[in-house]
Amino acid sequence: MPGINQIKLPIAAEIDAFEEKFKASMHSDAPLLDRITHYIVKRKGKQIRPMFVFFAAKLCGGIIESTHRGAALVELLHTATLVHDDVVDNAYERRGFFSINALWKNKIAVLVGDYLLAKGLLLSVNNSEFRLLQIVSEAVKQMSEGELLQIEKVRRMDISEELYFDVIRQKTASLIASCCACGAASAGADEETIEKMRLFGEKVGIAFQIKDDTFDFGTDDVGKPLGIDIKEKKVTLPLIYALNRAEKPEKKRIINLVKNHQDEPEKIQEIIDFVNARQGVHYAHEKMLQYQQEAFDILYSFEPGDARTGLEQLVRYTTERKK
Repeated sequence: MPGINQIKLPIAAEIDAFEEKFKASMHSDAPLLDRITHYIVKRKGKQIRPMFVFFAAKLCGGIIESTHRGAALVELLHTATLVHDDVVDNAYERRGFFSINALWKNKIAVLVGDYLLAKGLLLSVNNSEFRLLQIVSEAVKQMSEGELLQIEKVRRMDISEELYFDVIRQKTASLIASCCACGAASAGADEETIEKMRLFGEKVGIAFQIKDDTFDFGTDDVGKPLGIDIKEKKVTLPLIYALNRAEKPEKKRIINLVKNHQDEPEKIQEIIDFVNARQGVHYAHEKMLQYQQEAFDILYSFEPGDARTGLEQLVRYTTERKK
């Protein structure tokens, strides 16, 4: 599997240029806001989402100025949702850094999220990028609906496999789908091609989230069990599969443990052992490979070239990573 830097090579110049433009797009004349947005930019991750936008554009016609705006729009709106999520979740860390609400409190964090949303809207409207705005706004709407659906169902612990896929399709996959659709749209692709790229991104996003959910239970493939989702009472695919294979009394006991573990390590470990004993992680891994292959089937319908190879490597990186 290629490292992230190897994947980046074919579009390295575009990503470097994007980072500068993205910094400029977040600038504010208000000193406090400018200080906070500078902090956000400084701790940006591996730029996976912009890479999907740029590779998709390159695959569908070529990278132009509109592609940079599409990537910036995705990042602005997504960053806004993350800032708001940390307030909702009372989270004080993100990727090893203090969250905005941890450093500047909830009120300021909410206002910063609003500011980023407004910057994204203005970037689109001022440049007449209405199709890109439509694509990304639809994704943000779906992310909110998916989050609310999960909150509602987690309380009742009645999540089926079908519902699980509905939630992750909206919560996670819709964002990667919007990246790929934005890239295609920015390159002037027709609606059929835009939809094909959106569906490709959706398949990748589902595979990505399934892979992420296996980390909680830990096998030799994914390392030490984390139990983070269990602590947050999230019902993910490995647990759903294991519960469906259990007898009614044991199923009831495990659900009760998930609801009332009180962060006790031995209870969390019991849930992890239950899932692994019933091949929950193995089943989830097979499902992840299924969605990965469906994404490749769509990708391979495009002409071979650097962009297609780059997207294939990016898919493998996001779905076969070790952490």
